[in-house]
Amino acid sequence: MNNKFLVGAGLSVFALAMTAKDPVIMTVNGVDVPRSEFEYLYHKNSQQQLSPQPLKEYAEMFKVYKLKVADAKAAGIDTTSAFRKEMAQYRRELAQPYLTDSLFLNRLVEEAAERSKEEVETSHIMLSKTRSEAENRKLKARMDSIRGAILDGADFGEMAKRYSSDRGSSSRGGYLGYIVANRFPYAFEEAAYATPEGMVSEVVESPMGYHLIKTGKRRPSKGKVHVSHIMKMAQRNATPESKARAKASIDSIYAIVKADPTHFADIAKAESDDRGSAMKGGELPWFGPGEMVPEFETMAFSLADGEISEPIESQYGWHIIMRHGHKGAPTADELRPELLNRFSSPQDGRWAVIRDHNKERLAAKHNAKINQSTLASLNIAARNGIDSTFAAKCSGFADLPLLEIGKKNVPVSEYLTSISGFNEPDSEAAVTAIENTVESFFANQLNKEEQDWLYANNSDYRNLLNEYHDGSLLYEVSVQKVWDKAAKDKEGLESYFQTHKDNYSWTSPHAKGILVQTVNDSVAEEIRRRMDTLPGDSILPKIRKEFKGKAAVERVLVEQGANPMVDNILFGGPEVTPSSNYTVYFMYNPRVLNAPEEVNDVRGAVTGDYQTELETLWIDELKSKYPVKVNEKELKKIK
Repeated sequence: MNNKFLVGAGLSVFALAMTAKDPVIMTVNGVDVPRSEFEYLYHKNSQQQLSPQPLKEYAEMFKVYKLKVADAKAAGIDTTSAFRKEMAQYRRELAQPYLTDSLFLNRLVEEAAERSKEEVETSHIMLSKTRSEAENRKLKARMDSIRGAILDGADFGEMAKRYSSDRGSSSRGGYLGYIVANRFPYAFEEAAYATPEGMVSEVVESPMGYHLIKTGKRRPSKGKVHVSHIMKMAQRNATPESKARAKASIDSIYAIVKADPTHFADIAKAESDDRGSAMKGGELPWFGPGEMVPEFETMAFSLADGEISEPIESQYGWHIIMRHGHKGAPTADELRPELLNRFSSPQDGRWAVIRDHNKERLAAKHNAKINQSTLASLNIAARNGIDSTFAAKCSGFADLPLLEIGKKNVPVSEYLTSISGFNEPDSEAAVTAIENTVESFFANQLNKEEQDWLYANNSDYRNLLNEYHDGSLLYEVSVQKVWDKAAKDKEGLESYFQTHKDNYSWTSPHAKGILVQTVNDSVAEEIRRRMDTLPGDSILPKIRKEFKGKAAVERVLVEQGANPMVDNILFGGPEVTPSSNYTVYFMYNPRVLNAPEEVNDVRGAVTGDYQTELETLWIDELKSKYPVKVNEKELKKIK
């Protein structure tokens, strides 16, 4: 948890800034509780009740709640690394909706929806990236040279065949066909839709590599189709005999489905070599242009709904296609859920676009910037690479401001902590890494600054954060003071049971002992003799191990009527015919109890009552330990 995290010991920033507008309604152990916090929790509690809780009664309950929180702080629970980490995570998650510029997100969704109405004929040349930044720079330079050659008159298709690492399209001169929006990396899509017909784009970088894009004609979107298919596999490098068998098989199947299309799904399940779709009667997910091999796509879009194609050949074999339906380009509302989910992943190019937009927006709001002079010093230090000695190289200017956020300065030392362990031996890549990590550090610091602003200015955010913070403390301290203590305090439980033994009774007699089921009488007699030699605590594990597969053994404490075998043995019930291989049953050390004889007989009830007593004693201790002052005048104003 960073040192700007305001929820905790004092809640003081808000209290000092807003005292006039938000009067104190209660002071617990020197910590002021603003009226807004009390009202928020009181009204929330009232909404969860069948009838509203009287204000005075709730105020007393709230006082106890705050006393327990004070005790948790006194125990240092809020200072543990686990608690700080949990709160920092929740704080970030809670702030996320407030940090998002919904108007900007909507613009990106609308942009995608508008593009999805049109398809662009596209070819490309790609050079795949490597893990080496130095090698990637060479690839970028090579692509610049290829682009220069094309602009000087070289044929794009021939250059694609010669240089492109996209084996799927290079043999076709880089031709991808008509592409649709939301199917390619965002940078690639932007360039394809922005490049005029017949022109070549600038070099485009995607997560996979570097691209040159040449565009052709445009056409309205064909939308998507829903089909099923039956496939007989025969790839184009298969032997003539294999191809002939596949063709004969698909022709035979076609004759059957043409005669009676109602059997299409059943035949697909039985005959199709595409086992993934065969299990669903040949059904495929909805798809659009560019998502299937060209021959399959062309036929699927040419069919009418309900129509079945003749056998067609693709690079994978032969297909019979039945078209079920089609739909046009999706609307913005239809795209929004999927796109918003994509935007949240760093793998989507728009994630960085959104991050940079948010950074610029918050920088303007909080009057923040990167100190370029200090950044230049970092770049100089990185020219020999970044390793474990990098922080030492920066020691001379570690206290200089790297970021200026309002009237606050964030020193280089904080940034160095954020990149501890980072390594980049390549000098040029190291300078690029400094630029990127400083920008990322800047974005994170702006987010923290905005979270602080939200806490001070947004009551919904502040109240939810306070509630989670204090609720977490309440839970942890209750575990320590009451729940775990009651469950683990054997002597305390025993003492409580003996003192309050008369409070625990049964309305019907209970049978207690060890119920044994065995395969025959001789094994039963052997088990009886063995049990007589064993101490009580070891009977169950020893017998289960020694007679594994020959007996089932369990401790029982059941009321009359709950177990037919026990009823037969101790309460005169009818004999039971076991349903398993264990045909003989008996009880070892059986007895009938009219009331519990030890704490374990009613452990759950005793533990609950003991917890109640511990909590009562704890509350009495809290009331005498921590001072509480209630502003009765303000309390009466609550409605």
